[in-house]
Amino acid sequence: MAKRDYYDVLGVGKGASADEIKKGYRKKAKEFHPDRNADNPDAESKFKEANEAYEILKDAEKKAAYDQYGHAAFEHGMGGGGAGRGHPGGDFSSAFSDVFDDLFGDFMGGGGRGGGRQRATRGSDLRYNLRVTLEEAYSGMQKTIQVPTSVSCGECNGTGAEGGAEPVTCPTCSGMGKVRAQQGFFTVERACPTCSGTGQIIKNPCRSCGGVGRVEKDRSLAVNIPAGVETGTRIRLAGEGEAGLRGGPTGDLYIFIEVSKHKIFERESTNLFCRVPVSMTAAALGGDIEVPTIDGGRSRVKIPSGSQSGRQMRLRSKGMPALRGGGQGDMFIELAVETPVNLTSRQKELLKEFDELSEDNSPESSSFFKSVKGFWDSMKS
Repeated sequence: MAKRDYYDVLGVGKGASADEIKKGYRKKAKEFHPDRNADNPDAESKFKEANEAYEILKDAEKKAAYDQYGHAAFEHGMGGGGAGRGHPGGDFSSAFSDVFDDLFGDFMGGGGRGGGRQRATRGSDLRYNLRVTLEEAYSGMQKTIQVPTSVSCGECNGTGAEGGAEPVTCPTCSGMGKVRAQQGFFTVERACPTCSGTGQIIKNPCRSCGGVGRVEKDRSLAVNIPAGVETGTRIRLAGEGEAGLRGGPTGDLYIFIEVSKHKIFERESTNLFCRVPVSMTAAALGGDIEVPTIDGGRSRVKIPSGSQSGRQMRLRSKGMPALRGGGQGDMFIELAVETPVNLTSRQKELLKEFDELSEDNSPESSSFFKSVKGFWDSMKS
């Protein structure tokens, strides 16, 4: 089968420049690479064809020979360059490696040659768990915390080199951060083992930080806690995390809020709930009582006569503020009627007298109570 014209293979004209030829090859290589065309049986042959064409046209001497003699220039040893019959370029990996970074830089961790260089590495984000009281969550506050973290080394100014000297180019990879190895059909790139992909090495590491450019230290930070926070609220402090390696940018600090349980109040979103003890006489006769509020004050509440345990009453806008505005929750109080204890003889006499005078409005006098009592008496007999 006759070979196709190399210019047609790459989709360029005969007067194409070196850049145009390279762009043509890059386009075809992306289009027909076997790894991207597993379901196309013709992809591999077209990929090899494009590689063969580029191997000739990228070389000025071979290109001139091809322009003059066509494919015959590389038959029977013509054209030189060690080309064998049917393999005018003689080296598949040579052409492919010229555009390897352009084609697969995104898969190998960097685009273009030298893309593996990562001298400066961003520091890690940190988490700090902060516990606050319900009163602090109500009012908001500023709190000073101690954060153990890594900070930039002052001796080397974060470079990792003694005296703040700049790192030097890695001799193994010549600053590329990558090394290539031939494995049969493909050329494989890996991170340089000498510089770990940074492209640079430190000849004289800093004694204080051991060459990493940062040291461990506790830092004091002032944190503004907004009013209305609740358990699970997250506060981000940009640039207050771990220092980067060798002068890299600092990470962020995330503060997670936990609101402690309160001995009086229970919280549901912006609403507060509490149980208020009420004397038997106050519940029976009614009256005013004072209840504590989360802001440290007290509110007067009117108790209706005849109130029973479990009755709820609402105090509007006495709850927690909304975190991002939007008003304030309510406070709900639940009455807990207390039975008097340690009665004196006189108190007992008065209660007995009260009981005798209350037969008409006592629970025992109700028709429901009498029917239930009659049912249980019949069960006993």
